[in-house]
Parts: sequence; C-alpha cells; structure tokens
Amino acid sequence: MRYGTRVVGVGRRGRDLLVDAGRAEQPFLVHVRDSTGAETRIEAWAIIDASGTWATPSPAGADGLPALGEQAAAAAGLLSYRIPASEDAAASAGRHVVVVGNGHSAATAIIELGRIAREHPDTRITWVLRRGTEGNTFGGGDADELPARGALGQRSKATVTDGLVDLVTGFRTERIDLHGSQAVLAAEDGRTLDPADRLVVLTGFRPDLSFLSEVRLDLDYRLQAPVRIAADVDANLHSCGTVRATGASDLAHPEPGFYIVGAKSYGRAPTFLALTGYEQIRSITADLTGDHAAASRVELVLPDTGVCGGSGVFDAEDSGGSCCTAPGPQRVSIALAPAGAKITTTGGC
Repeated sequence: MRYGTRVVGVGRRGRDLLVDAGRAEQPFLVHVRDSTGAETRIEAWAIIDASGTWATPSPAGADGLPALGEQAAAAAGLLSYRIPASEDAAASAGRHVVVVGNGHSAATAIIELGRIAREHPDTRITWVLRRGTEGNTFGGGDADELPARGALGQRSKATVTDGLVDLVTGFRTERIDLHGSQAVLAAEDGRTLDPADRLVVLTGFRPDLSFLSEVRLDLDYRLQAPVRIAADVDANLHSCGTVRATGASDLAHPEPGFYIVGAKSYGRAPTFLALTGYEQIRSITADLTGDHAAASRVELVLPDTGVCGGSGVFDAEDSGGSCCTAPGPQRVSIALAPAGAKITTTGGC
C-alpha cells in the first residue's frame, strides 16, 4: 500500500502501444510519482484500475466542453462541481443558487438547498435541466426496488411542487458571464437566467484515461466504457428495468490482465451502484486466481430502478410516452416513391 502516490502512466515493459511482438509476455510497468515528485516504476502481471471518476466532473457546457467563461467562474469561487455540504448550503441562505444537472447528485443538492429555502424564504433556487422535459428526473418513486433511491427523487420533486425551486428545462449552457460577484448563465437558444450568487454544476463525471495512453483498451466511443457492457448502461438506448451484473469477461480488454472496474467501468453512464463494483471485484479476483467457473458465475441481481424512459425526449418538449410504450401509427413520406405514396410504421423501442 502506497499513500501520497499518483499513477502517471501504465505500459508494457519494452513495448509501446504499437508493438505486438511478445507483448503479452512482458509485465506491466506502472509509473508512479510520490509527494516529493520522485518517480518510480512498479512491475505487475495484472492491473485493476479502480480510480473512479470523482476527480473528473463533467462541465456545464452542453457540448461536453467547459462553457465560455466557466473556468473563470470557477476560479472566482462562484462555481462548484460538488454537492454542497450542510454548512455550504447554509451559506446560500438569502441568495440565488443555480443547480445544473439531472441526476442523483443534482437531486441531493436540491433537497439540501430546499431545506435552507424553507428556513429562509428569501433564498432562491433555480434547477436547470438540459432535456426538454423533466422526464425521469424524479426517478421511479415507490416502484424503485432501492427505497432510498426512490425517496430521493420524490423529495427533490417536493421542493419543486412546493414552490421552493424554479425548474428550467431545455436549457443548454453556452456561456457564463461574470457580473461583479454574480454569474449569468446563457443558453444556446439565447435565453439567460437571472444573476446567480452561486452555481452548482452536477452534470455527471467521466473517466480519466490520460495515464492509459499506452494500454490497449476496448472502449465504447460514446460512453468510454468497455464495449461489452456499454449497451446495457447507455441512456441513449434505454433505462428500462435493471442493468445486469458485470464480471471479468465483460471488463477485459485487448491487454491481457488489465481491467477497469467501479464507476470508471461505466464510463460516462450515471447508473453505477456500489453493489456492481463488489461483484466485479469478486469475479475478477476469481479469474486472476484461475477459478474461471467462479469468475463466470453471476452472484448478484441488481434492483430495478422503477424507471422506464431512456433518453427519449432530449430535444422534444413533450413525448407523450416512454420507450416502453409503443407510439401510435406514424405516416412517413418516402423520398424516392411516386408522388402521393405513403408508408405506415408502428412500434416502440
């Protein structure tokens, strides 16, 4: 166990990313730097990357890059990428706080800030969603098989229905302008919010792959998650029901003996549960010790979210349904058909 140490690179001894010959027979070399700046290398025959995503939050910018002025707002102390602790939330009493984000982190922040707003009615909270509707923002409620997760959504919803929070939908941040000690969010469609005393950006996290540039990875191009599990956690495709447990075979890469586990294994997907990570480690440990039967066995059934909707209505103002509800027939003109020709299509996702 080494403390105060950062991994700055991983590779194969004597082989850069390009070289095939004898690659699998060479040990991994983990390049590390300690608190004094001294660098060393550690040889390993297997590596489990459980470095998480906590240190790499996603920005407010709707295009996945920091909005214009976002870094300046953070440097000025007006913007944070962390859920406000109780003492931080208390400091927001009587001020205007804008929360950007759609997931559990945003819901947690809204609940804490809502508590402050109940005690200090002059506190103003604005909750910004990129999607065109609230959709599944409030989760599955009583249908969620994790009661605490279901309650989280319902409590955040109550802050909205009780009038403690202004919910703004379809707002994709393009720019953050500083006005003295306040910041103004501007959207791609030209809308702006009232000046905020504080911005809380909780738009998810992403994996840090910078120190893995010499490791051969097999990652999905959207999620930056292992391709074998990407389809199961991709919100572009679905969020219906539950995500299956994942094991060693799902998490393996073209580099034998290398695994990415935990929240980082889900890439940019926001649906990771600690239970999943425990099962991943159990399976990989069995695989590394030669118990391949145990590695392939699934010993976890994940709880249903109670939510069905997928990405669905990212651009639409109102979809009138979900990915599990088949829409009515739609008539679609075919460009190369004779004039007046039509085709009727039906079906769900």
